[in-house]
Amino acid sequence: QVQFVESGGGSVQPGRSLKLSCAASGNIASVNGMAWYRQAPGDQRLWVATISNSGRTWYGDSVKGRFTISRDNTTNLVYLQMNNLRPGDTAIYYCNSVPSASWGQGTQVTVSS
Repeated sequence: QVQFVESGGGSVQPGRSLKLSCAASGNIASVNGMAWYRQAPGDQRLWVATISNSGRTWYGDSVKGRFTISRDNTTNLVYLQMNNLRPGDTAIYYCNSVPSASWGQGTQVTVSS
């Protein structure tokens, strides 16, 4: 089983940046990659980005070119660098493994002027 603790969220103005962190613990060796998801108020949880164990990345269309997913395999940390944030990026952000495990608490990101 793998567990996740997300951090780094906050309230920022449009156009600013944030970097989220995810600390993964447990049976990390069993997963094929890591991913970020987000859930806006009243909406379903949506996929944002994935990074494979080899470092290959994929992004959702709404964040492509603005967000960057990365990982540090020595510390089991996964990051999401978010640039040029928009009000539509407001959500609770979660990380999870591929295949997915239990969800953590997430970290709130609010983008507002």
